[in-house]
Amino acid sequence: MPDDGELAESLAGVAQLPAQELGLEDALVRVAQFAVRAIPAAEAAGLTLLRSGRSSTVVATAGFVGEVDELQYALGEGPCVSAMAERRTFVSGNLGGEARWPRFGPRVGRLGVHSALSLPLLLPDRVVGAMNVYAHQRDAFAEPALRVGEAFASHAAASVAVVDRLAEAERVIGQLRQALTSRAEIDQAIGVVMGRTGLGAPDAFDRLKALSQARSMKVAAVARELLTEAVQRTGPAAAGG
Repeated sequence: MPDDGELAESLAGVAQLPAQELGLEDALVRVAQFAVRAIPAAEAAGLTLLRSGRSSTVVATAGFVGEVDELQYALGEGPCVSAMAERRTFVSGNLGGEARWPRFGPRVGRLGVHSALSLPLLLPDRVVGAMNVYAHQRDAFAEPALRVGEAFASHAAASVAVVDRLAEAERVIGQLRQALTSRAEIDQAIGVVMGRTGLGAPDAFDRLKALSQARSMKVAAVARELLTEAVQRTGPAAAGG
């Protein structure tokens, strides 16, 4: 029978995740660990996120989980794939002989993983991903495990979505910062070219683009090289002065 105290503590832990302090991967690892702690017979768990129609296991509490999940994505079948597609829980206690996933099941059975419980992470308007729980023994996940798993997944979905949204915001901010840095370097490099050649700004930028194409490099990378060369050239002269 499930331990309601363990479930309550795990749900509280998920709700109180300090996502901004932990970062995406560490926060999701905590969610997966709480799932293993709460769900009876669970040995390991992984969290899959659905992004732009593609699924990928972001974290796993054991190495074999990633191997099992990646096999599902490669074959396009398995409990995780079904859970996200049909927005409902899928469970199996004999993966090796599972008729629902005839290519996936036998391969996983040969790995010694026989039981799976896949729970979709649902928001009112979309599927966030799935939580996949595994055990090596057969018929590990009885009705109590399903009940606890579904209760846990329903609460975890919102936390996972928030963590993922924060990580995406940080990624976008990082890209903007990089873009601003690159723009500044390009402007400085244009100034260097103008000083060396007497060209105007548009023609100097065209010169940078031509160098970019000739070297098969991005304009920002060419600009960075040009600035580095300029610093190296002026360094000895400055020191001599």
